Amino acid sequence: MQSQAGSAPNTHSRQRALFLLALGSVGVVYGDIGTSPLYAFREALRPVAHDGIERVEIIGLISLMIWTLTIIVTLKYVLFLLRADNHGEGGTLSLLALLSKTAGRHAPVLFFLGAIGGALFIGDAMITPALSVLSAVEGLKLVTPTLGDYVVPISVVILVMLFAVQSLGTAAVSKFFGPITAVWFIVMGLGGISHISDDLGILSAFNPYYAARFMLTEGYVGLVVLGAVFLTVTGAEALYADLGHFGRRPIQWAWFCLVFPALTLNYLGQGALVLAHPETIDNPFFLMFPKWALLPVVILATAATIIASQAVITGAFSLTRQAIHLGFLPRMEIFHTSETQTGQIYLPGVNTVLLLGVMLLVFIFGSSEALATAYGISVTGAMVVTTVLAFEFLRARWRWTPLAAAAVLAPLFLLELTFLGANLLKVHDGGYVPVTIAAAVVVLMWTWTRGTRILREKTRRIEVPLPAFVKSVEKQSAHAPVQVTGTAIFLTSDPDFAPAALLHNIKHNHVLHEQNFILTVKTANTPRVIPAERFTVERISDRFSRIELRFGFMETQNVSQALGLMRKAGHKFDIMSTSFYLGRRKLVPDAQSGMPMWQDRLFIALANLATDPSDYFRLPTNRVVELGSHVVI
Repeated sequence: MQSQAGSAPNTHSRQRALFLLALGSVGVVYGDIGTSPLYAFREALRPVAHDGIERVEIIGLISLMIWTLTIIVTLKYVLFLLRADNHGEGGTLSLLALLSKTAGRHAPVLFFLGAIGGALFIGDAMITPALSVLSAVEGLKLVTPTLGDYVVPISVVILVMLFAVQSLGTAAVSKFFGPITAVWFIVMGLGGISHISDDLGILSAFNPYYAARFMLTEGYVGLVVLGAVFLTVTGAEALYADLGHFGRRPIQWAWFCLVFPALTLNYLGQGALVLAHPETIDNPFFLMFPKWALLPVVILATAATIIASQAVITGAFSLTRQAIHLGFLPRMEIFHTSETQTGQIYLPGVNTVLLLGVMLLVFIFGSSEALATAYGISVTGAMVVTTVLAFEFLRARWRWTPLAAAAVLAPLFLLELTFLGANLLKVHDGGYVPVTIAAAVVVLMWTWTRGTRILREKTRRIEVPLPAFVKSVEKQSAHAPVQVTGTAIFLTSDPDFAPAALLHNIKHNHVLHEQNFILTVKTANTPRVIPAERFTVERISDRFSRIELRFGFMETQNVSQALGLMRKAGHKFDIMSTSFYLGRRKLVPDAQSGMPMWQDRLFIALANLATDPSDYFRLPTNRVVELGSHVVI
């Protein structure tokens, strides 16, 4: 009896925790997809509305939207991909890190797929805030037409404020995100229910026949419309990327209990409204609500779009950190904004780039209608990449045969390719924007990885194997370096060779500390590393040892903190009497180095923009010594 009584509070606490996590996921995970009803149906109507739209076309459009949500989001992401996690973390680069363990000869292909997927997500992170905020603020024109001229200025102010508060972190406001977005979904659902009775024939949209009929009878126009229909699933990639913040079950519960029903009801309501009142075709979402509720709904929609923008910006921060730790991008400043949530980080460089990109998009396009044409390519492209990586996941990690994996994913892959093709038709109307952004990011990643590989190969040619070096300096001779008290730690990326800083220290200063540690920092293919596996120490001689510190790709690489763990484990050295030696390389471009001159200069520019290693690795600022050299690249 006692154990049964004790299990009830535990069950209640688990249910409460599940509810709170599900509520939180509504704000962060589903914020983006929750703003799609503002513009998705409206944009899908435009290509078929020129010659008058027929009843069966409206039902077909709503059917397409409902089944797109069902197949893409429910089946692919919520039920399948949330199980394809890397120790609880999701997202394109997280999946890439998992697959790289068994990649073999496929590694270069997987790298480019991961780079393309990550680049497309960055493009999405620029377009989403601009499109979402513009579409919400445009509701003011329905409150009073005189406010139409102020849509862009108001949107700019909101977006500048949004990016300005990023440095404060999301910890203080995240608890409000879930409830506000939950209210938003409830309002959308109620708005849809209130109009379904306008024309109950809209319920025929649940029959996939109407979706198929629309595509088969509309021809080229149907393909154009398909690009707009895909706006209904914007944010699905963020759903997978934010897996580590909430876990699979809360995200699934939120989808099935609130988000999916609310979206379905709202699209049905918009379709019924247009069937009964064709004059509402210009803005069916806001016209679902009575005049007295219009201003509150506009305010709520604006709040929802800000939350959606916050979620995708946070996703961009997390993705960039993963890219840095995987070696795709140079080191950048990373600040943690929460003492308890490791995922709450702030990257000032990324924040500035996103702000400039979003402002540029707002001023160039000026309206959500114009910007919607630029949307879709980044989302569909990222989804196609994820599906290809999912095939490799099924084959390599779940041990499915290639035939079985292809049988499951081929229909989905073909569907997403069709959506991608439909969106590519909009390249000349603004679709070039995400393509350009993604191409630029891929070039940066490719240049950085290629340049670092060439640099590593060049420096290795002049490096001295560490065992041979230790043996030579410990010989008692007239030319032996003078021993000084204290500890020296030399950071290097290759522990098998003597670090350049160590060689320069002996060459120029002719001294050697009584204790010398060759330190290498490694990034694991897991999100986090447990403290017991944080470090290994290998004794080479009386005065030399090798240290390897391991961090997960979602962790901050805090060397000082890790060395503190070593002291607790019994390795004796005083951090305040320890000097950290870093090699500072001045890169000189050379057309014969293996890269074109433009790529040489780009790599050097990226290297110069990289965060100082002492800041990145959290080294004590007054204990760092840098020794420089010239390297032709």
